[in-house]
Amino acid sequence: DWESQRKALGQTVVQTLAQYAPNLPELILTHQIITPQDLEEKYGLTGGQIFHGDLALDQFFTMRPLLDWARYRTPIENLYLCGSGTHPGAGLTGGSGANAAREILKALKG
Repeated sequence: DWESQRKALGQTVVQTLAQYAPNLPELILTHQIITPQDLEEKYGLTGGQIFHGDLALDQFFTMRPLLDWARYRTPIENLYLCGSGTHPGAGLTGGSGANAAREILKALKG
């Protein structure tokens, strides 16, 4: 239950960061704890999953997001995907968009 753990989560984060920035706790004027439950309820991220799918072996490369959609193309003509739910996933800023753009250019050139 995320609601019952919200306060403890915030304290743990601050305590962990304080190991590297000892004055941090007294500098914090306000805070907000956003849990996976909040991410799902407020932003529609299923399970609070910010990466649009698990970062697991069965969700990398040609399997991200699905086997048939791995080249950014969807079954809907001229609809392409990019973002953290597509290869290479989150963490490589712009990588998915650049890859999708290349696929779109290939399709336009025929």
